[in-house]
Amino acid sequence: MLARKKDVQPLIEAFKRGTPLTYQKGEFIIRPGEEPNAVYYIESGIVKAYNITKYGEESLLSIRKEREVFPLIWAISGKQRSVIYQTMVPTTVYRLSRSDYLKFLDSNPEGMSTIMDLTVEMYRIHSERIMTLGYRTVRERLVSFLYTMAKRFGRVTKEGTVINVPLRQQDIAGSINATRETTGRELSYLSRNGIIKQKDHMIIVPDTQKLRSFF
Repeated sequence: MLARKKDVQPLIEAFKRGTPLTYQKGEFIIRPGEEPNAVYYIESGIVKAYNITKYGEESLLSIRKEREVFPLIWAISGKQRSVIYQTMVPTTVYRLSRSDYLKFLDSNPEGMSTIMDLTVEMYRIHSERIMTLGYRTVRERLVSFLYTMAKRFGRVTKEGTVINVPLRQQDIAGSINATRETTGRELSYLSRNGIIKQKDHMIIVPDTQKLRSFF
């Protein structure tokens, strides 16, 4: 999420001079095979970024929420990546051309600092994911993913921390580099042992510290 409201207000105002767009759940913002041609600010909603493996499976890279900007790497460097952006819930974004975005950053050093902070945070999350895939078991990778999601998207309730994202089993499997069948078994194991609850297509973590103790 972008930093303090005071720090990012000029950036938000710059995006709001762009084009507002509304998408329903499951719609593409950047389609498969499509190259980015603009930068997006999420006013409300949730957007997932993923690519397609050579086996035709989704590999989830990140999930972006309100007050976040994408595609960050392309926006700064212009380097193309085969990344698909698709909404997970009804979503409103503001679309700004890359040239207008770069002009804003050139004339607003504080805006550049804010974007760099967000880029570093996204890179940290991505690096942790890569490290996790390299040496942890499927269960540890799953627990690490759920812990990160609880921290980023958690809503505290009487039952625990609700991960406020409609995660499909396929989304989770694609993020932790496991099959859907294995992911399903591990989710069931965590549920049986009271580490998580699955309710109305949402995941609830009764105790995040207990969850963290698994990795």
